[in-house]
Amino acid sequence: MSATFVGRKILLVEDDWVTRHVFARYFAAQGFVVEEAATFAAACKSFETSRPDITVVDFQLPDGTALDLVPKFKAIEPRVPIIILTAFGSMELGMSLMRSGVEQCLTKPMEPPALLLVVERVLENVRIQHKQIVSNTRRKRVTLNPFLGESAAIRRLAEMASRVARSQSPILIQGETGSGKGVLAAWLHENSPRAEESFVDLNCAGLSREFLETELFGYEKGAYTGATTAKPGLLEVGHRGTIFLDEIGDVDPDVQPKLLKVVEEKRFRHLGDVRDRFVDVRLIAATHQDLQQLIEAKMFRRDLYFRISTFPIFIPPLRERQEDLPYIARNLMGKISAELARHPAELSQDAIQKLQSYDWPGNIRELRNVLERAMLLTDKPILGPADFVFDPRIEQASASYHSGWTLREVERFHIDRVLAEESGNMEKTARHLAIAKSTLYQKLKPPKTG
Repeated sequence: MSATFVGRKILLVEDDWVTRHVFARYFAAQGFVVEEAATFAAACKSFETSRPDITVVDFQLPDGTALDLVPKFKAIEPRVPIIILTAFGSMELGMSLMRSGVEQCLTKPMEPPALLLVVERVLENVRIQHKQIVSNTRRKRVTLNPFLGESAAIRRLAEMASRVARSQSPILIQGETGSGKGVLAAWLHENSPRAEESFVDLNCAGLSREFLETELFGYEKGAYTGATTAKPGLLEVGHRGTIFLDEIGDVDPDVQPKLLKVVEEKRFRHLGDVRDRFVDVRLIAATHQDLQQLIEAKMFRRDLYFRISTFPIFIPPLRERQEDLPYIARNLMGKISAELARHPAELSQDAIQKLQSYDWPGNIRELRNVLERAMLLTDKPILGPADFVFDPRIEQASASYHSGWTLREVERFHIDRVLAEESGNMEKTARHLAIAKSTLYQKLKPPKTG
């Protein structure tokens, strides 16, 4: 079955059947998805439902002209370029069409190869404009530094990330909740050859199969009840860029074969469509779960694991690099000060020692919350130990950890505390902990004995 690259859907609006058929066959052979319409009314309907990437319109149609059709197209989707073909070429008509937003006005008859050149040039201009928008957005966006500190662990992480950033292969980032997996993924994109393209991220935790499929792959009109128009998926949005799938361990097993096809063959299908589409994306995945355990439990495909883990990167938890905490804390406090519109604050040495005596089960995310709470409650230029008040039960767990508690016991203590705070509501507890509900159930199971 033939396939097409995303970003190459064309709507041909021509009332002459022979001309339309010749154009349609020619563009299909060049890898385009071709939609056709013969009238003004059919063109409006097709444009709204198919959302083409470019439109070629005959000026004179049986029930109207392009002068009336173009404003309707622009009202539906102003970014789609329009090329007009006319046998009634004049300078005045051409200027009128260009003022209405038409990209090109060409005189008929037009040979298919000549029209293809114009279409390709227009699509390339659109792509350049898109890259400029992405570039402007990048300049406004501050990429966080995932390598703050001087520990041996963070130096190893920085070295590994620098090596793999320039490659095109998939990357698997592993680390505990709140350890900065998303920050590292964004840094990898910004330092890759795809930095000028889109960075699209999706947190898969707790997503149903149906929602995940529609978000990733898109759908056709009528694919399911309520699908009144076609919708592109995130794969198409991220074409030529990077797709970041956070908590990939929570991807439904029925969706995993489709994701494997994207990684291996760069192919996917809209829901409700039989045509393959090509997409050029680099996949970065992340998880806090042990994927090997999920494979043994038949919840994650072994072949998908091998494909996404070409370059595995592990982010060490904050408790294993406490010497980095002062650097991270000062960096976070600078950002929090800007957000709160207050003068920057410093940490006393005693405050640093207190922060370093805690094991941070929530890692950097929890550290930020603690710092922000302290800075909201005081305007002092230097924060001391008394400004940081932890839940005494967590402090007890943290101290007990050094007295022989296992990591699983500390984690279970933290989960039980949050579960109590949420009055036993599993869904709210999972959301609070930023994990899937299925993962929460798994963590609450008693450990296997024997």
